[in-house]
Amino acid sequence: MSCAWNRDSSCRVLAIAVAVGVFNLCSAASGVRHADAGDWRSFQNGGRPEVVKADCPTEWSPESGIVWERSLAGYGQSSPVIAQGQVYVTSLAGDLKETLFIEAFDLKSGKRNWKVDAKNSSPQENNGYVSKAAPTPVCDDTGVIALFEGGNILSLSAEGKVRWQRDLVAEYGPIKSRHGLAASLEQNDELVFVWIERQDEPYVLALSKQTGKTLWKAEGLGVTSWSSPRLVPVGDGQHLILSGIGKLAGLDPQTGKRLWEFDGIAGNSTPTPVPLGDGRFLIGATVGRGESGGGTAAASNGVLEISGSTADGYSVTYLWHAKEATSSFGSPIAHRGLAWFVNRSGVLFALDLQTGEEKLAKRTASSIWATPLASGDKVYLFGKNGVTTILNSGTDFAVIAENRLWNEESSSSSDPTGGGQPTLYAAAAADGLLILRRGDRLFMVGE
Repeated sequence: MSCAWNRDSSCRVLAIAVAVGVFNLCSAASGVRHADAGDWRSFQNGGRPEVVKADCPTEWSPESGIVWERSLAGYGQSSPVIAQGQVYVTSLAGDLKETLFIEAFDLKSGKRNWKVDAKNSSPQENNGYVSKAAPTPVCDDTGVIALFEGGNILSLSAEGKVRWQRDLVAEYGPIKSRHGLAASLEQNDELVFVWIERQDEPYVLALSKQTGKTLWKAEGLGVTSWSSPRLVPVGDGQHLILSGIGKLAGLDPQTGKRLWEFDGIAGNSTPTPVPLGDGRFLIGATVGRGESGGGTAAASNGVLEISGSTADGYSVTYLWHAKEATSSFGSPIAHRGLAWFVNRSGVLFALDLQTGEEKLAKRTASSIWATPLASGDKVYLFGKNGVTTILNSGTDFAVIAENRLWNEESSSSSDPTGGGQPTLYAAAAADGLLILRRGDRLFMVGE
């Protein structure tokens, strides 16, 4: 990756942005059952973009509509996750990122229920060039499991008690990767999937959620990647899909066996695959940044389909390619028959989900580092500057509102390592409420 690094370059915070392709609703596609369909239990919640339980709010500002705002114990770029009325979030602190934090807040009141801190067993200089608490945890009715880029993984009960913990560096060696590790955790009912795409001997683990025991260990891709593993329904089962520059691969979630590989793609370093059902998934790709083939990124954005069977082998083909639409740090989403992409310049594209025909190309208020969210007939674009643009997802695509989360004039840099202006990294939704995550703060927007 070739970038001219400087104080104002967006490249210097590439790694911290890649963890924020961040929101969507958990469903059967992720293999996780829910007592409450309004929960938000993992990174992009299985790649499902629609909030189905209640419409999200459409108007807020620093003066009105923010129900609660809380400072976090440290700084991080992961998404909050929500289960059983409790919001979990990770962060870290220290010149060497030596202290790791997992906090739990009450969804409705914002009261901090507990905070657990742990020692980073693989400290590293804390600066604006590497990720900071980038991987998003997973949660369920029983508690939360969190991974940090230093290789520490902790499982906590809903009450904040440590159930099990592991040090992956002690077990498998150092994690060296460009700008830090960003892959979030993926889960089904029994397993949590951990992807360590490091420079040497990358690997994927399937761990028992109950005990932390390794069920299988498989090879990673061996390419640069900051995307996250994604479970995609295929036939009666699922494939665990990995996406990195110039390569996709599908693994059997039960055994770790590599079922297929696909290399007819470029620029897919950051967006995470979005499941569409029937073996199909939406994929995003970026342009430039020194990636091999990055200039052909538009053709790499589109819908792919997995066909075949375990007995006969699988094949992967594009159903359509985008002509102009590209992605940025956030993943595309599928909503109301359209595929929605936001490129690095903040241009929103809406393409027919079946054919790829372009229906909209519209510049928004800001570029985004987070995956959009859909609620009812609205699409939410979370600008990295804290301004959320809400559009009608119907035929006119009109802007409904542009809402500020903080005042620029009163907000100094929230990044303790000098990474620039405050950045909106992530959002989650539950019961019609939005939980928005800045590096150092949580905000709840709703009624």
